[in-house]
Amino acid sequence: MTTIRWGHDALSWEFDVADGKVRRRGSSLPLAEVTAANHGRHWSSNRLVDTMIGAHLRYRSHRALSEKDWQVLVIELHDDESGLAVEVTYRSPDGIPVVRGEVLVRNEGSGPLRLESVTSLVLGGLTAGPPDSADVLWAENDWNAECRWRRQPVRLSSPNRDGRLADYRHKSAFTVAGRGVWSSCGHLPMGGLTDRATGRAWAWQIEHNGGGWSWECGELDGTGYVALSGPGDLDHGWNRVLAPGAEFRTVPVAVAFSADGGPNDAFAALTRYRRASRRPHPDHEGLPVIFNDYMNCLMGDPTTAKLLPLIDAAAAAGAEYFVIDAGWYAEEGESWWGTVGAWQPSRSRFPGGLEQVLARIRERGMVPGLWLEPEVIGVDSPLARSLPDEAFFRRDGVRVSDCGRHNLDLRHPAARAHLDEVVDRLVGEWGAGYLKLDYNINPGSGTSAHDGEAPADGLLGHNRALLDWLDGVLDRYPHLVLESCASGGLRMDHAMLSRLQVQSTSDQQNLDRYAAIAVSAPAAVTPEQGAVWAYPQPEDSLDEVAFIMASALLGRIHLSGKIADLQSEARALVHEALAVYKEIRADLPHAVPSWPLGLPGWDDPWLALAMSTSSTTYLTVWRRGGEDTVTLPLPGLSDVDVEVLYPAASPAVARWDAGELVVTLPTTPSAVLYRLTTRGVAR
Repeated sequence: MTTIRWGHDALSWEFDVADGKVRRRGSSLPLAEVTAANHGRHWSSNRLVDTMIGAHLRYRSHRALSEKDWQVLVIELHDDESGLAVEVTYRSPDGIPVVRGEVLVRNEGSGPLRLESVTSLVLGGLTAGPPDSADVLWAENDWNAECRWRRQPVRLSSPNRDGRLADYRHKSAFTVAGRGVWSSCGHLPMGGLTDRATGRAWAWQIEHNGGGWSWECGELDGTGYVALSGPGDLDHGWNRVLAPGAEFRTVPVAVAFSADGGPNDAFAALTRYRRASRRPHPDHEGLPVIFNDYMNCLMGDPTTAKLLPLIDAAAAAGAEYFVIDAGWYAEEGESWWGTVGAWQPSRSRFPGGLEQVLARIRERGMVPGLWLEPEVIGVDSPLARSLPDEAFFRRDGVRVSDCGRHNLDLRHPAARAHLDEVVDRLVGEWGAGYLKLDYNINPGSGTSAHDGEAPADGLLGHNRALLDWLDGVLDRYPHLVLESCASGGLRMDHAMLSRLQVQSTSDQQNLDRYAAIAVSAPAAVTPEQGAVWAYPQPEDSLDEVAFIMASALLGRIHLSGKIADLQSEARALVHEALAVYKEIRADLPHAVPSWPLGLPGWDDPWLALAMSTSSTTYLTVWRRGGEDTVTLPLPGLSDVDVEVLYPAASPAVARWDAGELVVTLPTTPSAVLYRLTTRGVAR
């Protein structure tokens, strides 16, 4: 037997090579699982594991290398029966216990091979023994109800069965899959497993910007396992025919590990990994305050007359970007929904021209931004007739439409040329420094650009072309800030966030509900990228204004609402919140999240989110109901000073007691932001 040792100080893996089989130590699973039309499973099931090709893979070679601050291991395998060569690649950033996995398969046989599933990463040995005390974690994600984390014992989906059969392995596991076009509609492309007895925890993400993904977590050979995949045949009708010599690469995935720190430590590691694996951009450090005119404000009805007082009020509050949202291209009385595509400014909405409004934004010291839904063309847009059919999603030669829009296929040069022309005009000519990229349709299973292409494979191709197009935009305009939005948070994935600077977390208009989303979002997105709406209204009480503003202070502020109409006390609370944010925002790109009360339930009366650096913890506490006092365990802290940051006049009472903070908030709804500083450490 040969042993392959790989990793760094924060992560150490060993692989055993025996009789040609390669297994990660502690796991009986092969390094990749693959099915093809004539190569299925050796144990019939709905699972991604137990495949014939996976069982037949044998060691060919391996190489370990360093790439800047990353350690890389490539293991090459081969299946003589199918003729498939499999290259498994692991990457891990130095000092971070996270592994990124990808698989490249190549047909070295003499005939075509119809692939039907290829895992990106398979890991066994997640638990030291049977997963009797382990819980699986997943996040349900719906429009206006994003990031709702759930937790249940593994034994509910993989029960312990004491049968007389010698082989009693399961035929199913706890499975989560994304379908359609949105990557996070229904569920986040994430999950986790944690052991209640030991504190051992794993957290994973699938880095794919479309709906074709799945993961499963269960028991295999007496231990916990997880398998992560992009699109597959069972869930998405995916297949790819590989001609001899042809290759296919899976979507990347990542898995974080904590030996005894539970989910908080695993999510902290995933946060650090996300920062290490994304495209660098100055916005990640600057965190400018963004005003957007949509939510609880103009709601898609911008005009010069409505925008000018908002621009003045936003500048006075301290906003640094001003984004004109949907509707700027539609004439008054015309639907802004079905006419998208040409992206020319409305004449009736802006009698003096849109440039007059953009100039006012610049005069007030802010950077102008515009809303754009690049991938769609309204069925009533002239572009729907001028672009060729091949530039759109089609199935069986028929152009696909959903909710009055067609979807561009960015693999086609005409589609990409159209979008490049639009961005060059909005950014290069008009000087927009921010584009909110929305995506509000779900045109089903995908597209078939040519005969024999599975729609799910066409969708995968389009999604990869979209990422390539985004890279091209940022190559041309490196200081442009791009926001990922899809009906709020329905495309919240690291494939997009490794490129785009800001993520919309929701379209939720209720301040009480948004708090739960704001608390949960840092499990899916770094705090410096997660945009939370702060939309005070003239009719809101002062407690409600403070509650609204506090929800955004540990992420990215999307200021909105009718702030020009606020009374002086409410306006002062808004200005105070932005001043506090500018004081603390330099710490947020280096902080990691934790949840003193656990990941929140949708209806929990108390919520708490902590963001911690090496010496400082920022802690926001929300009360939505229940008793007026809560105890927050903070086991990583021992001797701290507790300071109220916002609102300064909060009636909150806090008492530090040996690793716990006891907080009293006398009213509902109410919220308070604290700074907890280790004593003796200068700020």
